[in-house]
Amino acid sequence: MAYIRKVSHQEATGIVKEQYDAGLKRAGRVYQILAIQSLTPEALECTMLFYERVMLGKGPLRRWVRELLATVVSKANGCKY
Repeated sequence: MAYIRKVSHQEATGIVKEQYDAGLKRAGRVYQILAIQSLTPEALECTMLFYERVMLGKGPLRRWVRELLATVVSKANGCKY
């Protein structure tokens, strides 16, 4: 099994801690998709900004439809997260 080093919540600081705390508030946990980006805080921050714009921004699709599409695409791509 592949191993990717991650920053734990206990050792997180700055951007990483902010994003981990936001993840806990949003979902009650820190998903691995966030944790694997913890060694590049700027990329993590950009990823979350992109996510917020796509999922929470204005557009013709309702939020639940966006989430459903993301789930279906993840399943089709064989994502485990």
